Amino acid sequence: MEKKTEKKGFVPARKKSSPPKRAGKGNACPLYKKCGGCQLQNMTYPEQLSFKQAKAIRTLGRFGHVEEIIGMEKPVHYRNKVQAAFGTTRGGMIVSGVYQSSSHNIVLVDECMLEDQKADKIIVDIRHMLPRYKLTAYNEDTGKGFLRHVLVKRSFSTGEIMVVLVTGHHLFPAKKEFLKELLKKHKDITTVIWNINGGKTSLVLGDREEILYGNGYIEDVLCGKRFRISAKSFYQINPLQTEKLYGTAIEFADLTGKETVLDAYCGTGTIGIVASDKAKQVVGVELNEDAVRDAKYNARLNKVENIRFFCADAGKFMVAMAEEREKVDVVLMDPPRAGSDLNFLKSVVTLSPEKVVYISCNIETQARDLGFLCKNGYKVRKIQPVDMFPHTAHIESVVLLTKK
Repeated sequence: MEKKTEKKGFVPARKKSSPPKRAGKGNACPLYKKCGGCQLQNMTYPEQLSFKQAKAIRTLGRFGHVEEIIGMEKPVHYRNKVQAAFGTTRGGMIVSGVYQSSSHNIVLVDECMLEDQKADKIIVDIRHMLPRYKLTAYNEDTGKGFLRHVLVKRSFSTGEIMVVLVTGHHLFPAKKEFLKELLKKHKDITTVIWNINGGKTSLVLGDREEILYGNGYIEDVLCGKRFRISAKSFYQINPLQTEKLYGTAIEFADLTGKETVLDAYCGTGTIGIVASDKAKQVVGVELNEDAVRDAKYNARLNKVENIRFFCADAGKFMVAMAEEREKVDVVLMDPPRAGSDLNFLKSVVTLSPEKVVYISCNIETQARDLGFLCKNGYKVRKIQPVDMFPHTAHIESVVLLTKK
């Protein structure tokens, strides 16, 4: 029976949550009702796919035929990025885990059925190491304490591992000894970064960081291309399904080697670099300066010479291209969950590419945006949903539009 004496901000849980023998029914994960991260775990995985397929048809079916959703063969431990929040109970015990859905309470997690198992083990070991070095967990209310978060990124293809220690201030007692023990416990860690975040913010990472070990980044291979991943880089969390997602997008674009492709919201250049093999030239546009810098590095890393990256607002960039009568054959767009704003969509219409390939992580906002494009000269030709996040309610979708 759970004790009623624990302070708000900590949700007790079983010591370990082992991966299920079969994903779904019976609430295989003991954290299911406390965490809230896996909204569909009351269903078997085939039932989840049927549920998502029906939702995709309800949301996107008015635009055309919705293909069968692409699922995973093994829908567990697929997350290559794991982050844990740290806190302390009234009894002084340090806990780490995830924030409970719609709250700031920490659910104690030793092992999650979605997360990389190696990353989970590293985080648990760090938690157990803290008391031996008289290091505490950060308290957001008082601004006192040491460790706020631990972020672990692991490349499934290269095996490289990054550990980011996020602290509330710039003092790190016994830093060398702590680092030495961590690297002794996990010899496969390739880089360790100390990030300092002392602000009252919901953001995990702060602006200041120091590389304690390694070169400060890891590299991963996706769709045959190699990409650098830094602590702040955006990178797809499920690489196996990302290859299917990007493969579908490239297939829909049906490139012959003669096209000019515009990669809007290009981020660190992943899909544009993948598309470069089959295009005449690719232009990537991204507003985030750090992402553009990473994109240029990734292009050099893969020896891609037919791609250029620009730090700019994608909508304004497209309008400028149209005014200069520059021709773009295909626009690849992968906006955030909020979808594209009206100015961006008007810019697509102004630029008037023959094809638009719309990759979405939110089919509701995608449906809204498709409605605008279909009223302004485009027609949906193909719709392919992809299950990027099994056991959650999220659905990704790739849609091909062509000019009427």
